Amino acid sequence: MRKSAVLLLASLLATPAFTANADAIADAAASDTRSSQARLRDEYRHPQQTLRFFDVQPDMKVVEILPGGGWYSDILAPLLKADGKLVAAHFYVQEGSPGYYPRLRNAFKEKMAADGPYSAVELTAFDPIVPQEITTAGTADRVLTFRNVHNWYMADKQDGVVNAMKTFYKALKPGGILGVVDHRLPESDADEKMASSGYMKQSYVIDMAEKAGFELVATSEINANAMDNADHPKGVWTLPPSLRLGDEKRAHYLAIGESDRMTLKFKKPE
Repeated sequence: MRKSAVLLLASLLATPAFTANADAIADAAASDTRSSQARLRDEYRHPQQTLRFFDVQPDMKVVEILPGGGWYSDILAPLLKADGKLVAAHFYVQEGSPGYYPRLRNAFKEKMAADGPYSAVELTAFDPIVPQEITTAGTADRVLTFRNVHNWYMADKQDGVVNAMKTFYKALKPGGILGVVDHRLPESDADEKMASSGYMKQSYVIDMAEKAGFELVATSEINANAMDNADHPKGVWTLPPSLRLGDEKRAHYLAIGESDRMTLKFKKPE
């Protein structure tokens, strides 16, 4: 990086706006909303650094895609409650849906019903095949998806991934940002591994987002793990937190830690 660029970056990091935003994210990450068990995973998920990379501001409208049990929502809900808006595009439950869809969605509703940061959250639905309006078109500042793309690919291949990207594109304002984190398959590995391993090639995810109209703004190694070679008997679920092999080589997989992950920032063109 040239000296002038380094000085510019240092100047930006020192601005009151950046400092205030960083402090707001740090405060939200320290919120009582988060359990001690959830905080243990910060070592691998780097939520503060990730949200700063996606430039999430406290006054934004942010759509989180398939928040599950609310690991990231526990940070986003207090961060956005006062001046912004968190929209949780949770599982779309229909006949034949897996049992954990309604279970996790209902548990999320219970969080919203309690008096706390979740009381201001809006609940919608998302499905990569059945069209859903995750929020009013053209109103979201940020759409964030964490470790979901591989599921859409394994279920519906390219249709699932492209349809999802098009849904996100529709929801965002012009200039809005899509943030993607997912398990990363080495580019040298066979594409076929994406069908069942839980890992995705970064180049593939970028290509699918660009097919939907997005522009790649930046990539980050915030969530990289050089110890993970993405070659495990039970795919990504061999590693923690799943540890699908049980006690077999448990110490080995714990030493690797959670998966190597891509972190991608896309923009809907102005």
